[in-house]
Amino acid sequence: MSEVSRRVAALEESATVAITARAKELRASGRPVIGFGAGEPDFPTPPAIVEAAREAALDPRFHRYTPTGGLPELRSAIAAKTARDSGLAVTPSQVVVTNGGKHAVYTACQVLLDPGDQVLLPAPYWVSYPEAVRLADAVPVPIATDHATGYRVTVDQLEAVRTEHTRMLIHVSPSNPTGAVYPAEEVEAIGRWAVEHGIWVLTDEIYEHLVYGVEASSLPVVVPEAEEWCVVVNGVAKTYAMTGWRVGWLIAPAAIATSAITLQSHLTSNVANVSQAAALAAVSGPLDTVAEMRTAFDRRRRTMHRMLNEIPGVTCPEPFGAFYAFPSVAGLLDRRIGESTPRTSLQLAAVLLDEIEIAVVPGEAFGAPGHLRLSYALGDDDLVEGITRLQKLIARSS
Repeated sequence: MSEVSRRVAALEESATVAITARAKELRASGRPVIGFGAGEPDFPTPPAIVEAAREAALDPRFHRYTPTGGLPELRSAIAAKTARDSGLAVTPSQVVVTNGGKHAVYTACQVLLDPGDQVLLPAPYWVSYPEAVRLADAVPVPIATDHATGYRVTVDQLEAVRTEHTRMLIHVSPSNPTGAVYPAEEVEAIGRWAVEHGIWVLTDEIYEHLVYGVEASSLPVVVPEAEEWCVVVNGVAKTYAMTGWRVGWLIAPAAIATSAITLQSHLTSNVANVSQAAALAAVSGPLDTVAEMRTAFDRRRRTMHRMLNEIPGVTCPEPFGAFYAFPSVAGLLDRRIGESTPRTSLQLAAVLLDEIEIAVVPGEAFGAPGHLRLSYALGDDDLVEGITRLQKLIARSS
């Protein structure tokens, strides 16, 4: 059997997907594993959205191929939703419907990047960003941030690593994995810097509605002249509890959107029509259920933040967006924890799964060793039980 291509062989499996799958496997075998790994709401998709999908499944019109770039009515609705939610006015022709937000990121990288191009990637970063860059034969350039700066990159940091090969910046606010949210003035500074140097910005706004006590600002809205240099990525997964429906989109200048559709015509053709009909109901409908989920996430956020900071050796900055906490666990390394002495956060995550049956994602997956990512998109009781297990393990290991 021949070996796989070097490009694919170099890829790392998604750590978040792997951890979640492992937790589900252990639960299926009867072990009481509590999973903090999944980046998905624990709520069901709202009933009106599910009903729209049921009706679409019965409609013969949706049993056939539809336009590659998305159902025309969905592209129009996404344009209207974008104007409503972020203030960015776009035309339906600028919208490309994709198989989830991850596909939108991949497509943007394929359309905009050439071999050797450099992509600035503030760390901690979502696990799939560097791999999408590498699949375009481009070069991710990580830029370290820490809790002292709220895990937000500065223009000075960006300028320090900019070269003649810098082609793109990946800007994420609210952030996965840290929960960081950039204030408008910092978004403006980054946008003006990108325009000044002719650098594309891929701005991921999929957590736009999941913010707590702060506001999320869209870069091309804050800096209108940056719109011609921006690709906005979004989707229904997080806002409407629709991770399994696989509908995302990118919004780009018309020529870039056209090229993305050409690529998609050879890659996937149209997104599943039933899922598109569900997404149409979601983006066209009210945000009532989103507000209910946000209230629950906010409650869990505050509980997790408090409980993690009660653990000696753990420092957890307050997350203001998405549904993740990203504590430093440097104080737990190189010391006895249960029956082991973890040297890295990767090893610590394995210890926690084996000894107290909680599944977390190690910081190495996000370019930030010495940290863990814990999702608070799980039930309140499980959240408290899981972190209580951690508290007890550390207490008896002291």
